[in-house]
Amino acid sequence: MKIEQGLFTDDFTDYHAVLGIAIDADSKQIRKRYLKIARKLHPDSFASAGEAERKKAGEFLSKLVNPAYEKLSQDKESTEYGVVLRLKGQQLSQDSSAITWKTSGAKELLGTGNVDNVYTTKLKELATEQYESLDQLLEITGKISELNLAYLVRKGGNATTAAAPAQPPAPAAAAAPGRPAPPPSPTRPRQHRANIIESYLNRAKEFEDKQDYTRAILELREALQSHPKSAALHNRVGNVYLKAGQPKLAKIHLSKVLDLVSEKDPMVQEIKLKLAALGKTTSSSSGQSKGNQKAGKSKGGLFGLFGGKK
Repeated sequence: MKIEQGLFTDDFTDYHAVLGIAIDADSKQIRKRYLKIARKLHPDSFASAGEAERKKAGEFLSKLVNPAYEKLSQDKESTEYGVVLRLKGQQLSQDSSAITWKTSGAKELLGTGNVDNVYTTKLKELATEQYESLDQLLEITGKISELNLAYLVRKGGNATTAAAPAQPPAPAAAAAPGRPAPPPSPTRPRQHRANIIESYLNRAKEFEDKQDYTRAILELREALQSHPKSAALHNRVGNVYLKAGQPKLAKIHLSKVLDLVSEKDPMVQEIKLKLAALGKTTSSSSGQSKGNQKAGKSKGGLFGLFGGKK
């Protein structure tokens, strides 16, 4: 059930594409579209179909459609997701040259002056076909996501242009005669990524301060889905797992930090000490568990199995 097109190629799940709705769809539109899809994928709609097709429809509903609706229908989740989308649009609009466009709809959207109308029209055409055939569902969802990606690029670019008219380059940045112009600085895209990660870390910290470790971990794990190579995220989730009393999971994430940062990084020594302590704790727990098992066996017979004499 993997889609490798549009926003899906950037370690991101395009929930709007899954539901076949516009990026700016409101809660009523989201619910209306979800109910329509849910009816289409309901087992009753596949009463005359084979077992394999019914199973496939059920998997699409439970693993693709329901998670998308849950994400977009909850105010907090939807707001945070919208922030990430806007940041992606700003980042992509600055350098879309590396994107390979496959669909005619996305290409048309990139070249038109009437962005909103073309986007709405093309999206409606694809959404009408999206859940008519299970075999084509993922392919059409990918096309919708590429359309969404093109829309974000255009809207992000237009917003930037409207807010700040193009200025002539500063003398220091101008190309010398006979030399190519310097490449655009990658600082801003990196800064957007840093801002997204920082927002997740801040929200997780709020839950952590309230000792709501479950919510903090969920926040950080969601961030890791989009930024799996962030040492800061792995370090924080490892420490939260420690506070939550889950040393094995803490060890996994703290070890990952060592794979991502250089030996000279200031956090390396601290993490190594924690991992050493975790190793001792795990060994101690394992020994204690084995000791308990031996004690249980020494009771012998049925009384040992059922907890001894009553």
